[in-house]
Amino acid sequence: MTRGKGESSVYKDSRGYWTVAVELPPLDGKRRRKVIRNKDKSVVLAKLDEARAELRRTGDLPTANMTVAQWFTYWYEQIAVREVRPKTAERYRQITYGWVIPAIGTARLSGLSASIIRRVTDSMLRAGQSPDTANLAHRIISASLEWAVREGRISVNPAKMMAAPRKGVPDLDVLDLQETLDVYAHVRDAGGPEFALWATTLLTGARRGEIIGLEADRVSDVLDISWQLQRFTWQHGCGGQCLRLRGADCPERFIEAPTDYEYRHVKGGLFLTRPKSKNGWRIIPLVDPLASILEQHLAAFPPNDNGLVFTEHGRPIDPNDHSRNWRALLRQTGIDRNVRLHDLRHGAIDLLTLANVDEDLIVQIAGHASRLQTNAYRRRHDIARMRLGMTKFSELFSPPGDGSAGTLERGA
Repeated sequence: MTRGKGESSVYKDSRGYWTVAVELPPLDGKRRRKVIRNKDKSVVLAKLDEARAELRRTGDLPTANMTVAQWFTYWYEQIAVREVRPKTAERYRQITYGWVIPAIGTARLSGLSASIIRRVTDSMLRAGQSPDTANLAHRIISASLEWAVREGRISVNPAKMMAAPRKGVPDLDVLDLQETLDVYAHVRDAGGPEFALWATTLLTGARRGEIIGLEADRVSDVLDISWQLQRFTWQHGCGGQCLRLRGADCPERFIEAPTDYEYRHVKGGLFLTRPKSKNGWRIIPLVDPLASILEQHLAAFPPNDNGLVFTEHGRPIDPNDHSRNWRALLRQTGIDRNVRLHDLRHGAIDLLTLANVDEDLIVQIAGHASRLQTNAYRRRHDIARMRLGMTKFSELFSPPGDGSAGTLERGA
């Protein structure tokens, strides 16, 4: 008698159910199988064909006994690192292996609930993590579980059935016009290569990585801000055989990134990368005094083989070192406030507004995706800017210099 397709692997168990097991790719070195049971043999064979087709298409099948740790490991290594930028993937890795798996890794993926997910963010807050970090963790968990829904491993995303942790109150502090002028005067009087570095930061409102990643061939009568300097984490490419602790020391090290992600290696773990969005890729007109400052800087400190305008002892400036240098500069200037380096972008938008630059131009200069993003950067309760606005508003009611009625009266 000739057996039907797949019937050699089908058997009847002790309870009278027709049963078949489909071999799946091992996870953490352990054998995995998808078991199909039914009292009707034809149903089992039909489901077997469907399972084999799905396995060929996706490379895996959902199993009822998959744990949260197994799923999140699979998601991070097989999906996340191929879909997001390296810096984003690094944040995913920190949350996944630092918080999610330790807190709820043994829970079954199929039994995941809002109360179980809440253990992750609760443990983060108890450990002193910020509300913003807990909110980010919730978004990462939700993104991972959305992929689990797509692959049919769970039917609904339990992270969407709960409220995300509330974000904290923003701690935003920016320099006012006089403080910006004080910093500018300090670096100008100190001289050296740092003057051009900080002058470019203050006079453009560009991001940290865009400044320290600026190349000489992108400086002319404009600044071409199309790359930024970032530090990435090298991954092991040897499967753990080199026995080196750090991926950077692995002979087969590599950077995990999406295939369409543009980056160029500079030195060590430093890379030039494209901005996150096309709006971030922009051209800014170069005018005095910055035009003259950069011209003199490049003449006195020509770039070496890395082509960077700004270096530290000939080496690329590490992003974290640059932030620490900014803190030191604030102290040297006598400004005792928590103004982050990135907050200079907020201050630049305030000053551009104070200078009556049109809003659509501010959006282009800052490299924002929309006016809404620019408006979010503007400082609240800016007395100088509000005074300017109220003065212009009041002028509508004030008589002009020739003694005739004001604007509103004339139009009445």
